[in-house]
Amino acid sequence: MGRQMTFGVIVGNRGFFPSHLAATGRTEMIAALERQGHKAIVVTPEQTAFGAVESYTEAKICAELFQQHRKEIDGIIITLPNFGEERGLADAVRLANLQVPILIQATPDDAGKMSIAFRRDSFCGKMSICNNLRQYGIPYTLTTLHTEAPDSEQFAQDLQNFAATCRVVRGFRNLRIGAIGARPAAFNTVRYSEKLLEKSGITVDTLDLSEVLGRIHRLEDGDHEVQEKLSAIRSYLPTTDVPEAALIKMSKLGVVIDTWMKTNSLDVTSVQCWTSMEEFFGVVPCTVMSMMSENLLPSACEVDTMGTVSMHALALASETPSALLDWNNNYGADPDKAVCFHCSNLPKHFFREGVKMDFQQIIAGTVGKENTFGTLDGRVKAGPMSFVRFSTDEFEGTIKGYVGQGQFTDDSLSTFGGAGVVQIPNMQKLLHYICENGFEHHVAANFSHVADAVKEAAQKYLRWPMHLHS
Repeated sequence: MGRQMTFGVIVGNRGFFPSHLAATGRTEMIAALERQGHKAIVVTPEQTAFGAVESYTEAKICAELFQQHRKEIDGIIITLPNFGEERGLADAVRLANLQVPILIQATPDDAGKMSIAFRRDSFCGKMSICNNLRQYGIPYTLTTLHTEAPDSEQFAQDLQNFAATCRVVRGFRNLRIGAIGARPAAFNTVRYSEKLLEKSGITVDTLDLSEVLGRIHRLEDGDHEVQEKLSAIRSYLPTTDVPEAALIKMSKLGVVIDTWMKTNSLDVTSVQCWTSMEEFFGVVPCTVMSMMSENLLPSACEVDTMGTVSMHALALASETPSALLDWNNNYGADPDKAVCFHCSNLPKHFFREGVKMDFQQIIAGTVGKENTFGTLDGRVKAGPMSFVRFSTDEFEGTIKGYVGQGQFTDDSLSTFGGAGVVQIPNMQKLLHYICENGFEHHVAANFSHVADAVKEAAQKYLRWPMHLHS
């Protein structure tokens, strides 16, 4: 798993409700976070009454604490052990001005404890804080059930989903993308707007393929970093029958990309492939890209920059590797199944046992087998699937996307490259949506079910219109 998540916690309280509920509610929320390995930043009972926020003065104390930890805090959780003072809670969020996701949790009443000594009214108070945040123009996330106890299984699941949303939002803040080479001339479908990305705080740095090849030319076969990368490639997957010269080329390519990314503080990449790399360098970049994606540094082929943005969202949400696939073939007559394929640079995480390095059979017919070594060949394993695609819509002036879930299956398939059968409920409806709205044939996929968290992050906090397939 990734780094420890940190949440700012605001405990609600309203004086004429039982204040002991605020004290125990604070403790219960901290315990719920710690059970999942998260850290809580929350005012203490010494700083405010019961460690809660009710007045404007207490809101300022809470906001100051959050500002001291603004670089750490991934999200804010407002917990309502009783009705809560909605103005104080909303003011604390506004004054802290962290611009992070907010989860609102309300603890349910016990039907057997509705006397004045134990009555919560959190059910009602949650509506009031939502109303105030809406007035303040502050987006927020709701739990699945209107009221959930901090120690309930449902809240534990909601907290996991919220953490995923927070990772996506943080991961897209000041995201830096490296685009290597020009878009292949035959792939109009991967066009995108750098300006719309920049408007969302995402920067694209470009590197011409000639510069990559020039930097490779300066490297010697015996250079330490080249040999180190060669060893990493051989450890990554079987390279039987792959010429040594091709492996050296891949190693040098990897060194150049690694150095460029580190020098320019880049997070993800998209890479030109078809067919300049093969014709003028003599290998495919697939293995190098697969290794980056395996290490949660997504890399998309055909300079599909929006593809790598999509991969990154899923990797952030699930903390597991993502791949870029083609919606490629029907699977027999089953309307809810399809073949997803690439030729391939899929991360090793996607494959069953038996994946190996091979040559790229499609391009080999044009440029020769000897110039196309470096693909990963194998069957995609069975398991849960989330998919997402973001696209820049210049006509509407926005980034938009669709997201959903399904399964990779064990259905038989005899082909080459990296391929798997997917099963998605109402898939024909999804395919109509993709075509009607002009989305690309590439889609990011991940072995997880995080569609709701990605949609929440993109639509609510990044302000990108999203379609959730169901």
